[in-house]
Amino acid sequence: MSDQEKTSVLQGFKAFLMRGNVVDLAVAVVIGAAFTNIVNAVVKGVINPLVGAFGTQNLDSYSSCLKAPCEGTGDDATGITIMWGSVLGATLQFVITAAVVYFLMVLPMAKYLARVEARRKAKESTQEVIEITELEVLKEIRDTLVAQRGQGPGER
Repeated sequence: MSDQEKTSVLQGFKAFLMRGNVVDLAVAVVIGAAFTNIVNAVVKGVINPLVGAFGTQNLDSYSSCLKAPCEGTGDDATGITIMWGSVLGATLQFVITAAVVYFLMVLPMAKYLARVEARRKAKESTQEVIEITELEVLKEIRDTLVAQRGQGPGER
């Protein structure tokens, strides 16, 4: 590779990194990773104990035997066991996590953005009213000046 090709490749890579969406994506990944810890703590520390009050916190032990004899666990297990409890637990974990994210992040952010948009629109409409009022005042001044010219200097 020649020096010019290396420079071109490096410039292209720099341009790729400096595009706004790449930086936004990197920030989103970092924030998402940090937010995952918060969501997991809320689910494990608050939601799971509440669900556990009505049943069990660990659904992994629930299973059905498809082909007997279903005895033992891990490598020593015999028969065919369907571990539907772990699937149900993962599904509940997903639904609970999605609900926490929606009700604690998405819904409040949507309401906040709607309020900001309403304020912006109200400000724009106020600005239009002020501009119209100024236009009317200028028209009145013009009409007054035209009327004074029509009277002439001796007719006042």
